[in-house]
Amino acid sequence: MSQSYPVIPHGAWWCTPFVRWQGSFAHLHSLRFAAHVAREALAARGIGLEQFDHGALGITVPQSGSFYGLPWLTGEMGAPHIAGPTVMQACATSARLLSHAAREVAAEAAQCVLTLAADRVSNGPHIYYPNPRAPGGTGETEDWVLANFSRDPYAQCAMVETAERCATQWRISTAEQHELVLRRYAQYEDALRPDASGRTFQQRYMTLPFPVPNERFNKTLHDISGDEGVHPSTADGLARLKPVLAEGSVTYGGQTHPADGNAGLVVTTAARARELARDPAIRIELRGFGESRTARGMMPQAPLEAAQRALAAAGIGIPALAAIKSHNPFAVNDLLFARETGADLARMNNFGCSLIWGHPQAPTGLRSVIELIEELVLLGGGWGLFHGCAAGDTAMAVVLKVN
Repeated sequence: MSQSYPVIPHGAWWCTPFVRWQGSFAHLHSLRFAAHVAREALAARGIGLEQFDHGALGITVPQSGSFYGLPWLTGEMGAPHIAGPTVMQACATSARLLSHAAREVAAEAAQCVLTLAADRVSNGPHIYYPNPRAPGGTGETEDWVLANFSRDPYAQCAMVETAERCATQWRISTAEQHELVLRRYAQYEDALRPDASGRTFQQRYMTLPFPVPNERFNKTLHDISGDEGVHPSTADGLARLKPVLAEGSVTYGGQTHPADGNAGLVVTTAARARELARDPAIRIELRGFGESRTARGMMPQAPLEAAQRALAAAGIGIPALAAIKSHNPFAVNDLLFARETGADLARMNNFGCSLIWGHPQAPTGLRSVIELIEELVLLGGGWGLFHGCAAGDTAMAVVLKVN
C-alpha cells in the first residue's frame, strides 16, 4: 500500500501583489487585510469555510490586536469555528506553517488546514519596554522593523553583514552578484508576459488588476496592475551602485526590499483534495521538510543544510529536481547555494523571487511555494524544492512533488 502524504488541492492558493513598503498597502491592517483577501479567494474557488477544521497564521510584524492571532482573523472571515496557532519564525514563517499543517494532517489531528501568512512592514511598531528599576524608571525603546534589520542581538551584526561574510568566504564579487540580479529580473519579466491565452504567469494565482481597499474594507481606493515598487535592473544602473558597507561587495541592487502583502494555501488529505481541487487530476504532495542553524553571522549559508535535510526526508537529491525556488534576500544566497550543491544557477527561481519582488517576511516563502507549484504544473509535474534563510542564522526548506 502506497504511503499517503498531505496534499495541497490544485488551485487552492492565492497571493496579493507585493507592494514596496510605504506604498499602496501601507494603510491596511495586515490581519484584517488577509481576512478580506482569503474570504474572497476561497469564495472564488468554491471552497466553503465549513471545510476547515484547523488553521495556522504566520505574522512577524505585530499589529494592533494581533495578540488574538488566528482566531481573530478567522472570525473576521466569518469562520469563528476555525482555531489554531500563530507562528512567528522570521523569514522561515511560511515554511513552518506548511510543516505544521502537513504534520496535523499526517497525524490525523486535522482533515483540512487553512494556512495564512500576512505582514505589513510599513509603519512598523515603535515599542516601549518599561524598566521600573532603571534610573528614574526610564524604559527602553525598539523600532521593531528597523532595529532588527540593523542588529542581530546574538550575532551582533546587521543582516547585510551576514551576506558580506559569506561573500568573503566564497569569494563572490559585486560583478557576480549584479550578473545574477539581471538574470533574476529577466526571470521576473517572464512572469509578466501573456501566454497564448492572454494570461500571465502571475495571473495563475494572483487577482490582477488588484483592487486596493480602504482601511474599513468597504470601498476600493484604486487598482494596481501587479507588484508595486519593483525597479527595473539594468547593467548600467547596477554598475553605478556602490556597496552598502565600506570595502564590501553587496549593493542595494544586490538585495531585496521590504514590502507588504499576504498569501494563503490549503493543506488537506488526498481524498479531500480531489473534492476541492480546480483540476482533481493534478496531485501536489508535501514530501519533506528541513531546518538548520548555521555559524553565527553567516545567515545565507543556512539553507544548504536545511535543503539537504528536506531532500533526505523526501529520499531524493538535487539532480531529481525539476524546479528550485529560494528566498534570496541577497544575490549572495543563490550564488553560494549553486556553488555548494551544483544546482543550475540560471534555472533556479524561474518566474520570480524575493530578490526582485520584495520581502513582506511571513508571506514571502508562501508566494515562492505557490510559484514553485505553478511552474511544476506547467512542466507537467516533477519534484520541487523551496529553501530560504531566516533571522538568527537559520533556514527552512520544503520538498514537494506534483504528479
